[in-house]
Amino acid sequence: MEYNLGDLFESVVDVIPERTALVCRDQRLTYRDLEDRANRLAHHLLDAGIVPGDHVGIHLYNGIEYVLTLLAAVKIRAVPVNVNYRYVAAELNHLFRDADLNVLVTQREFGPQVSEATRDLGTLKHVLVVDDDSGAEPIAGAVDFAPALAAASSERGFPPRSGDDLYIIYTGGTTGAPKGVMWRQEDLFFAGMGGGDPNGEPVDRPEEVAQKAAAGGALVMFPVPPLMHGAAQLGTFISFHYGAQIVMLPRFDPVEVWQTVEREKVNTLNLVGDAMARPLAEALEAGLKPDTSTLLVISSAGAIFSATVRDLLHKHLPNVMLLDNFGASETGYQGRATEDSSPDKGLKFTMNDRTTVVDDDLNPVVPGSGVVGRVALKGRVPMGYYNDPVKTAATFFTADGVRWAMLGDMGTVNADGTITVFGRGSQCINSGGEKIFPEEVEAALKSHPDVFDAVVVGIPDERWGERVAAVVAPRDGRQPGLDDLIRHCESRVARYKLPRALISVAEIKRSPSGKPDYSWARQVAQVALSAPHTADPSPAAAG
Repeated sequence: MEYNLGDLFESVVDVIPERTALVCRDQRLTYRDLEDRANRLAHHLLDAGIVPGDHVGIHLYNGIEYVLTLLAAVKIRAVPVNVNYRYVAAELNHLFRDADLNVLVTQREFGPQVSEATRDLGTLKHVLVVDDDSGAEPIAGAVDFAPALAAASSERGFPPRSGDDLYIIYTGGTTGAPKGVMWRQEDLFFAGMGGGDPNGEPVDRPEEVAQKAAAGGALVMFPVPPLMHGAAQLGTFISFHYGAQIVMLPRFDPVEVWQTVEREKVNTLNLVGDAMARPLAEALEAGLKPDTSTLLVISSAGAIFSATVRDLLHKHLPNVMLLDNFGASETGYQGRATEDSSPDKGLKFTMNDRTTVVDDDLNPVVPGSGVVGRVALKGRVPMGYYNDPVKTAATFFTADGVRWAMLGDMGTVNADGTITVFGRGSQCINSGGEKIFPEEVEAALKSHPDVFDAVVVGIPDERWGERVAAVVAPRDGRQPGLDDLIRHCESRVARYKLPRALISVAEIKRSPSGKPDYSWARQVAQVALSAPHTADPSPAAAG
């Protein structure tokens, strides 16, 4: 047996068939139940003419159907493709064409957008629709999900699989078109799923995954982000490899999350930074008192907790460990934040031995030198971006026979070997020759008591090239002014990093995974500041 996700899941089912596998509100499935339904969906897809290598788009909220589709795809060696449920028809059409989509599993609520987006989509063979209470118009030619499963076989009987089978995670879309990251399943198992044991040593043999699952206790793990976010998908498979019970909700609601933690006796809660952690922390601060005695860990991937939110969580959950993980869809897990790391004080991570920082000549940065380069990862990395050789060449390279992935994160290697990460180079603001990374200014702004959320962008400035603009969503009933925010931030960041313009908005636009939409923020700032206004202070005025 190779390291294939379908094989590994089936091996776990065989040793713990009666253990609870998945809970979504009032739906509860054992591992045997989940296997039975995933097999039915897999056979339905085969009967519909789906073959190994076909691309299966999953356009759903979190739920049983999403997990079943992931499992059914890997069982028949088809390729799962995550689809953002917030996309409008034009965006869906672009993704469907870019991914060469052959199957789409969607829900009735999205029918109007899907009908428009799939018009004249020549690659599409089959559409399955999960019924809901939306009452939306049916999609012509689509098949209802539940009856299709009921009519199909629950047996296995699938052809042999391979560690080379493909898995695609679409990422981005807030600063450009989404990109499909192509992983070999074996590489993704080790790089993104911890090789069967993220908190210990990777397994040496595929059989060890089931052995560990059978021997371990029944952890209850709760991936809160949408499953269309890569981190949530990886967390789901990690949970299966542990033989854990997975809990999920269709949509994020902070009160329902805490109610679910209490009801299901959750042990680990997986989030994406402040976008989820802040509402959860503030629900506790507002007086909600769930029983969290079973909760051991709250972890974040894709975005780091601000110091303000971290302090608030510690206040209400003093015995819960808070973990900030570093990684991306293109790298998997790379490291974990140090105890003294925060956006306010500097983001420091203890990375795995495959991660380093390289300079402009792709040479490793000398620890303690202070040289700022790009964070890079070697070894088990993706094959590239689907249908995009230009971006593949810009992100992945081979040096001395070793494969590397290099994203836009800028950083430096400290004398003790930890890596300080400054932020994405693509969002870096250049003001008078000084480089300003938005993340640290955003953290300073969000620590202000009147600020609920904030995004920082660079806007054109005739003298300084760019100046810092803060797009801020105030708390209800509050309206902080620019001078007030500057006074608050000047003890937290250097004066040249202080915001020179303030734009207040009702809500910060973010992706469902919690990532800020910098393109949107930049446009909002430019439109707001193009109207007649009093000149903002120049960088020179602030030192």
